[in-house]
Amino acid sequence: MEELKSLIAQIRERWAKVQIVVRADSGFARESIMSWCEEQGLDYVFGLAKNRRLVRKTAKAMKRARRRFGRTGQGARVFEAFRYRTRSSWSRSRHVVAKAEYLGKGANPRFVVTTLDQVPPRYLYEQLYCARGDMENRIKEQQLNLFADRTSTARMRSNQLRLYFSSFAYLLLHYLRRVGLHGTELARAQCGTIRLKLLKIGALVSVSVRRVRFRMASGYPYAAAFRQVLQNLRDGPAPA
Repeated sequence: MEELKSLIAQIRERWAKVQIVVRADSGFARESIMSWCEEQGLDYVFGLAKNRRLVRKTAKAMKRARRRFGRTGQGARVFEAFRYRTRSSWSRSRHVVAKAEYLGKGANPRFVVTTLDQVPPRYLYEQLYCARGDMENRIKEQQLNLFADRTSTARMRSNQLRLYFSSFAYLLLHYLRRVGLHGTELARAQCGTIRLKLLKIGALVSVSVRRVRFRMASGYPYAAAFRQVLQNLRDGPAPA
């Protein structure tokens, strides 16, 4: 709660009227957090741990998913929404979205509790909630490609400095990806791919009184993308 209050206060200080959606996994679906969000006018989308009552409420939807799986042999999903309240821990009933999924290994039900009761269930689960996994991908990207996991020195401060450098590098590459690579085949590439294909290339560098010139190999396969990146960076980000 302390961290959440601090983050929300900083956002509201700069963007007073922006809609804020708090998104997290089931470990955060707690009465104290949900009630506070509701009191503050914040929306939330939290994973909700399954239990027998929730599974029973989605039994019919799961049967439909199982029949679809039987016809096609492919994983099938059926979404539905309903009001739900725990027996004692919640102060009120809340909007729950259920994913009744049937796969080759059997039933795979999942649940989300949210204030966004006007959003279609499938869109809310697949586009809003599941997108939180992309944040984990970005953390892994920084660790694997930009060496954020190299914190092996004996002092905390030096490890923190290494993490700062890695974070700065990620922000630079993220800007390069968002602005420079916009409209190119590398627009959605990971940092490691950008380093390998765009930055780690051989060139002949010559320095004179008037200029520094570098010559890339004529067979460089991403020459067109390289030129487009330069132009995009000169033009700056597109207006929102």
